[in-house]
Amino acid sequence: MKKRTILSTSVLSSAVAVGAGAILAIAAPLSANAHVSVTPYTAEPGSYALITFTIPNESATATTDKVEVDLPTETPFASVSYVPVAGWDVELVTETLPKPVKVHGGEVTEAVTKVIWTAQPGHAIEDGQLLLLSVSVGPVPDTGQILLPATQTYSDGKVVKWNEKGADAEMPAPVLYVTDTPVASHDADAEVTAATEKEAHGGASTTASAASDPIARGLGISGLVVGAVGIVLAVVFSRRKAAN
Repeated sequence: MKKRTILSTSVLSSAVAVGAGAILAIAAPLSANAHVSVTPYTAEPGSYALITFTIPNESATATTDKVEVDLPTETPFASVSYVPVAGWDVELVTETLPKPVKVHGGEVTEAVTKVIWTAQPGHAIEDGQLLLLSVSVGPVPDTGQILLPATQTYSDGKVVKWNEKGADAEMPAPVLYVTDTPVASHDADAEVTAATEKEAHGGASTTASAASDPIARGLGISGLVVGAVGIVLAVVFSRRKAAN
């Protein structure tokens, strides 16, 4: 009996190890592909939009303690406000625009051009953590798309600029699409948001989007792993019951 028990424990440990290994293999590439994103990534002209920036910490040795987001000056937002984040100070930087801009019949000569979040001691995000930063902007200008470059600063002095354009950009800037059709994004969060919006509005099936999303694939594989572990456990316990 003791031998059977040790064998069963060994099989169980192996199964759990296989499952954990598979899940870690899925998590690793997802972390490597993480980047600063904005959701929702679409807005209607003239509306007031509450948008959220997702900031991942991608350093194993340093924390993210400062984030800056640049707002447009050629198509400025007349109104900008932020949602407080516990442990983080927020600064809205207002500047005089290069030239006055007409916004809904009025003329804007100055606007918020940058939002800066700075962590208070003990509140910087660590490796594997995400920071969610929300702002309300509006009225959304009647333009194709709005680039929202972000600068991420680490505690070791490293500065990462998310300011590149294009679907193949290595360090893509978050983009808010207004009248332009959103381009195919390699950002998992954006794809999940698009699928959720389609489902919520009774649109087409989200199966294709979910299948192409690495997170969905990861969850699917994780489910298979859990199922495999369950089968192993069932076999082990059935053998023990038969032996008894």
